[in-house]
Amino acid sequence: MSGHPPEAERLGGVLSVLQLSDSAFPSGRYTLSYGLETLAQSGRLTIPSDPAVLSALLRDHVRLSVGPSEGVGLACAHRATTGPDSLDLDRVSRADERLTAVKLSREARETSTRTGRALLRVATSTFGTGALALYAREVAARRSPGNHAVVLGVLSASLGVPRLESVAGELFAFAAGWVAAAVRLAVTEHGTAQAVLHDVRPDLAAAARDAVDKDVSDLTSCTPLLDVMAMRHEETELRLFAS
Repeated sequence: MSGHPPEAERLGGVLSVLQLSDSAFPSGRYTLSYGLETLAQSGRLTIPSDPAVLSALLRDHVRLSVGPSEGVGLACAHRATTGPDSLDLDRVSRADERLTAVKLSREARETSTRTGRALLRVATSTFGTGALALYAREVAARRSPGNHAVVLGVLSASLGVPRLESVAGELFAFAAGWVAAAVRLAVTEHGTAQAVLHDVRPDLAAAARDAVDKDVSDLTSCTPLLDVMAMRHEETELRLFAS
C-alpha cells in the first residue's frame, strides 16, 4: 500500500537530493581539486597527510567559504523559485552576480560557471521545468553568469526539494568531491577519506543551517590561503585537475 502524499513528496525530495549530489551526475565537478592539487605540489600537504590536518582544512573550507558562498547562493536561488514555473529573475541574477564576485581566482569563477552551465544543459533536457527554462534563457543571453550553486538552487526548488536539504546536499557533494580529489592526489587513501568525511558531518550540517535563511547581501567567502593556492594553480604547467 502506497504512503500518504506528504510522505511520498518528502521521499521524492530525498531522492532528488541524492541524484543531484551524486558524483556520477554529469556536471564535470570531478575535474576539480578545490585547491588541494596546489597544496600538495607546494609541499604544504604531506603524502600521506595527517587525517586531522585534512579534517581541519576541509572544515575551514566548508565553514568559511563554501557554506557562506555556494550555500547562501543556492538558498537565495531556491527562495526565488516559488514554483515549478515561477521565478524571481532579479533575485536569482543578483545572487548569481554576487557569487561570481566573491570568487577571487579566475579558475574558481570559470569552473563554477562551466559546471553550472553543464548542469543547466542536463537539467533542462532531463527535468524541463518552466522556472529552469526561464533561468536558462537568462544564462544563454549572458544576463546571468550561471554559477553551479545558483543553477542547483533553481533546479532543486523546481523539483520540490526543501531548501535546507538542498543546501546540505550541495555541501555534502562538495565535501565528497574534496576527499575524492585527495585520494586521487595520493594525499590520503579511501578509508581515511571516508573517516574525514564522517568527521566533518556536523560542520556540514551547521554550515547548511547557517546559510539557509541568509540573503544575497550575506553572500561572502574568506579563505586567503586557498585563494592564493587557486591563483597559483592557474600558472602550473602540469595539472591533474582543472582547479
